Amino acid sequence: MIELVTGSAVETEAFGAALAALLRPGDVVLVRGDLGAGKTTLVRGACRALGIEEPVTSPTFTIGHLYPGMTAVAHLDLYRFTGLSAAEWGDLEPYFDGTIAFVEWPQAGRAALPPARAGVELEHVAPDERRISVDSADATLLEDLARADPRVRHRN
Repeated sequence: MIELVTGSAVETEAFGAALAALLRPGDVVLVRGDLGAGKTTLVRGACRALGIEEPVTSPTFTIGHLYPGMTAVAHLDLYRFTGLSAAEWGDLEPYFDGTIAFVEWPQAGRAALPPARAGVELEHVAPDERRISVDSADATLLEDLARADPRVRHRN
C-alpha cells in the first residue's frame, strides 16, 4: 500500500492523472471515502489525463457516466445501493465493457463487480488536505505511482 497527502484539489487531480497514466482498458478502480473527501476530484484528474474535456461530475443521482476519450472512462457511484440485484448488475455491466472504470462507494457492489486493479481511499486530514491511500495486488502499479509523485510513501 502507498499513501500521500495532497494540499489542494489541483494536487488531488494531478494524482488522479498519474494513476490514469498507468491504467488500461478493462481496469477497475474502487474509490472510497466520506462525502466531500475528493473522490470525484480524483476521477476528474484521471479523466483529464485520458483526454476527456467535458465536465466530470459526481454520478450519485444518475448512477453512472460514460466519458468518451482516448480511452473510454466509466464513472459509477453506488452510494444509493445496499446491494446489487441481477437486474441492477445488468444495467451496470455495459459500463465495464472496454473502459477504465472508477467506482465510488463500491461496498454495495463488491460481490458483483469485476476484480479491481486498485483500491483508492481518500480521507480528510485538514480542510484542504486529503490523505490518499492506494492498494493493489499489482506491485508494479504501486511502484510506478511512487516514482510518479515524490510525496508517495509506502505503508504496510
